[in-house]
Amino acid sequence: MAIFVLFYLLLFLVLEPTNANLEGDALFALRRAVNDPDNVLQSWDPTLVDPCTWFHVTCDGQNRVTRLDLGNAKLSGKLVPDLGKLDRLQYLELYMNNLVGPIPGELGKLKSLISLDLYHNNLTGSIPPSLSNLSNLRFLRLNRNRLTGRIPRELTKLGNLKILDFDIAMLLDLILFFPDSKMSFAWGTRELRQPSSELIDLNVSKAPAYYLVTHPTDIWAEI
Repeated sequence: MAIFVLFYLLLFLVLEPTNANLEGDALFALRRAVNDPDNVLQSWDPTLVDPCTWFHVTCDGQNRVTRLDLGNAKLSGKLVPDLGKLDRLQYLELYMNNLVGPIPGELGKLKSLISLDLYHNNLTGSIPPSLSNLSNLRFLRLNRNRLTGRIPRELTKLGNLKILDFDIAMLLDLILFFPDSKMSFAWGTRELRQPSSELIDLNVSKAPAYYLVTHPTDIWAEI
């Protein structure tokens, strides 16, 4: 019995640094992909055992990365697929930077994610349908980017989503997104009601939720 306990203890000690190193590598890939004029990532030293001592990174009691807080950090460059390796990440806060290029589909692997905030960047391309895999997601802010295309229907699977933030260019899709004749949008001083006929047959959770579009005109809906 003691041999088995010793074996699992050694296995734990071996695997933990491995996970930490993998997460450190993933974060350092982001550092290499962005320009950092204010040196906010200066503490991101890949030679350290784990990234938990890096500024703007928060870890849990097992030294696994749970938060990345880099909002308004003046970063420019691209998001990297390596971020999808942070499987304990709960908050990815990258708002108000100058990030360009597409949203990596690998972000759909972040099953623990609660908040994905990419507000006010210059991201392009379409919204990855893989984000529908983020079953714990509550806050999704993608407005003030240069995203194109339609809102993926797969996002209707996000039953825990509370805030969904898009540009007004996606207003039509937001209406189609929830084909409930009782849903209405407050748009400036006018009220826009969704047509009574079902436009798309979707199975949408009826749990209370608020969906907000903030640019250039505030639009919100309560379901």
